[in-house]
Amino acid sequence: MSSRDVILGRVRRALGGPAGAPTTYDTDIDRGYLHEHGDRTTTQTVELLAENLADYRANVHRCTAGELAATVARLLAEHGSRSVVTPGGLHEEWLAQTGLTRVADDEQSTPAALDQADSVVTACAVAIAETGTIVLDGSPDQGRRRITLIPDHHICVVRVPDQVVSSVPQALERLDPTRPLTWISGPSATSDIELDRVEGVHGPRTLEVILLSG
Repeated sequence: MSSRDVILGRVRRALGGPAGAPTTYDTDIDRGYLHEHGDRTTTQTVELLAENLADYRANVHRCTAGELAATVARLLAEHGSRSVVTPGGLHEEWLAQTGLTRVADDEQSTPAALDQADSVVTACAVAIAETGTIVLDGSPDQGRRRITLIPDHHICVVRVPDQVVSSVPQALERLDPTRPLTWISGPSATSDIELDRVEGVHGPRTLEVILLSG
């Protein structure tokens, strides 16, 4: 059996395969992946997330539930924001201490209109410590994917430790693959052939992550 036959056979098997298709092949894929690398406590996992977020040039902040509204207001003020995009299901109290112009996340929001907004505030679905990745799944408190790709400043709230997992396999167990998943590892950045880094090309130039406890 050729390598081509093996690969096509695996594809057929993954897709359910047509009636009468062979179900066994002489080479299987070993899927015994590690579920987690290392043995960390919950506190160590959260610290690893913060470390890797910072390594990707995200700005990491920590606060309690009682401090969240003031923290969000401060970050918006420090950025000089005059308007903020808000998903429909965002907790209203998160923005209770700011009077900025609100830009709604709706079907009529054009890319041009979103480009005029200074910031966006969202929650998240899960955060992955080992990769410093935040995942959004389009839930009401996160909104449509475009609202986190067009504005230049994204404030994302992560509830710790509830929304923090160690590894990608653990994150996948929590996520619905039919939802529009956006995986974020730091602010948008790209490099040319001479390794000159340019930020803000494919998304926000500034990513603020608030680790919310209590």
